[in-house]
Amino acid sequence: RDIQVLLDFIKEQDGAIIKPLDSMGGNGIIHLTKPDNNADINLQKITKNGTEHVMAQKFLPEISKGDKRILLISGNPVPYALARIPTNNNLKGNLAQGAVAKGIKLSERDKWICQKVGSKLNSMGLVFVGLDIIGDYLTEINVTCPTGVRQIKKLGGPDIPNLFWNQVEDFF
Repeated sequence: RDIQVLLDFIKEQDGAIIKPLDSMGGNGIIHLTKPDNNADINLQKITKNGTEHVMAQKFLPEISKGDKRILLISGNPVPYALARIPTNNNLKGNLAQGAVAKGIKLSERDKWICQKVGSKLNSMGLVFVGLDIIGDYLTEINVTCPTGVRQIKKLGGPDIPNLFWNQVEDFF
């Protein structure tokens, strides 16, 4: 929420994505390319004059190939992800923002990321979680609303609710 810290980060990273923490579907996300007056005004708005926290991430140009949603059940990845490919006029990999859905298999890097965080999330009692990956980087862990279940099934992926309930039954 510290505007100067955010401006320094934008300068250091040569651009950044700024996200509100209390939103979803790409709402409120902005891409700032340099710490100019416009950035200062945008940061004042998104942080509500420094009173609200935001997430600042290095801009990853790999977003043009999509933002992958990988679902974890009991710390284990569903072996089929939902790639959300932004349209030409929008950098947001969100279906609500017009991105195109594509079903894809997990890469070796995706599996490695899942292995690194899956057991820890499960040990915290987070049984159903969505990971967002852009390029080779984990960008978000969604625990309140890990969407993509219906889209993955529609695109030829597994029946995730069935996988989930089988895991729950095996637990008990």
